[in-house]
This record gives sequence, structure tokens and C-alpha cells, in this order.
Amino acid sequence: MITNVHLVTVYVNDLDEAKDFYTSTLGFVLRNDITLSPEFRWVTVYQRDHPELELALMIPGPPMDEESAAAIRRIMAKGMMHGVGIATDDCRKTFDELVAKGVEHIQEPSQRPYGVEAVLRDNSGNWLVLVEQHPYAAEDFA
Repeated sequence: MITNVHLVTVYVNDLDEAKDFYTSTLGFVLRNDITLSPEFRWVTVYQRDHPELELALMIPGPPMDEESAAAIRRIMAKGMMHGVGIATDDCRKTFDELVAKGVEHIQEPSQRPYGVEAVLRDNSGNWLVLVEQHPYAAEDFA
């Protein structure tokens, strides 16, 4: 039986820079930083209150084939790679704190039918969607 999502991959340009961004800027906790081969390093982080879900920070490359890795790098270079949704209890405050730390933003906090949402980018160009979720129903989108 499946019990929960445990691991999500976030493609990055540089593992050391990404590790620093996710831990120092966003406050995630480092779980793994293991060099498995000269071409592959396993780096995972998790949000302090939810250790059951890790983000695997990975450079597009082995064991992925070069054609696929190149496609991901092109999308990242355009700043269009969707990263992760991040829950917050105060979207506007969290947004202001992250922007003050130098995090690039795409969309300022906006009211949506499901809550308050803002979109930022990590230091590899991945989207970070901040959501302060409120109760909603399907008819709220009509």
C-alpha cells in the first residue's frame, strides 16, 4: 500500500549553490550529501516540520541520457521549470521575507479562490509557488 509521497526531484544548476539556497534561504534541512560516483552526487533536503518529504536536488545528467538532460537544461535556462509548491501560513509575510533575502519573484501575492498565492524562483530558475491555502469549493472557480 502506498502511504505518502516521499521524494520529489528538483533540477538545479549547481548542487552546492542549490543546497545553500534551500537550507540557508528557505530554511530546509540537509538530509543527504553523498558522492556516489564522479558523475553523480545525491543531495536531499526536507522542510523541518515534514521530514517525510524530501527534495532531491539534481543536476540534469547521468543517469539520464544526454538528450533528455539537454532538454531540461534548456527549460531551466528559460526560467520556465516548475519547481515545487510551498505551503505557508502567511503568504505576504513569507514573500516579503524571501524577497528581502534576494529571492527573485515572478508574481507578488495575489488573492485566489483557494487562498493567497505568490510565485518566486530558486537560484536555478525553478518556480517556487507559495500558497496560503484557504477553504474552497469547486464553485469558487466559476
